[in-house]
Amino acid sequence: MAERDYVLGTHEAEVERLGLQHRLWRPRMLEAWRHAGLIEGQTALDVGAGPGHATLDLAEIVGSAGRVVALERSRRFLDTLESRAAARGLAHVATREIDVVTDEFGETAADLAWCRWLLCFVSDPRKVIRRIGAALKPGGTAVFHEYIDYRGWRIAPRVPELELFVERVIASWREEGGEPDVGAELTSHLVESGFEILMTRLHADAVSPADPLWQWPRRYVEVGAARLVELGQMTAAELTALIAGFERVERLAHARMLLPPVIEVIARRR
Repeated sequence: MAERDYVLGTHEAEVERLGLQHRLWRPRMLEAWRHAGLIEGQTALDVGAGPGHATLDLAEIVGSAGRVVALERSRRFLDTLESRAAARGLAHVATREIDVVTDEFGETAADLAWCRWLLCFVSDPRKVIRRIGAALKPGGTAVFHEYIDYRGWRIAPRVPELELFVERVIASWREEGGEPDVGAELTSHLVESGFEILMTRLHADAVSPADPLWQWPRRYVEVGAARLVELGQMTAAELTALIAGFERVERLAHARMLLPPVIEVIARRR
């Protein structure tokens, strides 16, 4: 699978950005897994695992008596995951180089599936949800974190350059067949696919430049805008103006960034 097929690429800078994103989002992820009942000895799927930051957390929780299967189409990401798992002695981590839309998962009795910011990038989220359902045992749970209103990403005071960037990101996703606001249809897709909705929560934040969460979208701007320039969807001058706009508001203690809201859904396979 061509690495170019990833909107943000799979290069080392993106691996590092995903690591930062994971660390900042990790407390919410762990809480969601706790609500879903993840415990030692279970089998867990990481659907769209990327370089495996969440995979390793799943492996630590289920322990050597359990099993984690990471599903990911990028060989470059899987190489990173496998190296890190081996370094930590996590022999109960397995990887599968597959496209989760077109390929079978090869699993039929998982206890839990984790899927974060994947459905917004795929051309057929319902097909992925059906595959997740087929990979879970009856009564197994699936946990999703997906954007529900990507245009909700704003800064006060306004940064017009960011608003333009957000529109370019949305257009880029949709050109590749994705839908950034897939969370708005997520519960419907799940019910249609034979799931029961157990829990939903909305994660929406307004953060100051001093808040560590500010660095999550800040880093995304740096990597994402550079990628759009590479793809010819943004000019170098627009990138320079965007970074300058961010730096302008970061000097204001009263500035607040509204992060794109994320819906959390925990669902049980009937």
